[in-house]
Amino acid sequence: MLYHSASPQRLMSTANALMVAGVLLLLLGVSGAYLFDRHLAMGSIIASHTLVILGPTALKIGYVMRLLAERREKLAA
Repeated sequence: MLYHSASPQRLMSTANALMVAGVLLLLLGVSGAYLFDRHLAMGSIIASHTLVILGPTALKIGYVMRLLAERREKLAA
């Protein structure tokens, strides 16, 4: 397991940071792919569309990590 020896508080803070990063990546991707696409080069548009996929993925992984941290806090108590 990746965070087997980590404390639930550390796992929770990592999960929160990953969720925030996922939302920021999604917003950056949407703005680049759909709002500013006329001003960007083709490579930047492709990268923006990639962020539209990677942002929610990071958000979901962070959410699962958060649930795992909450479970570990309950089991520790």
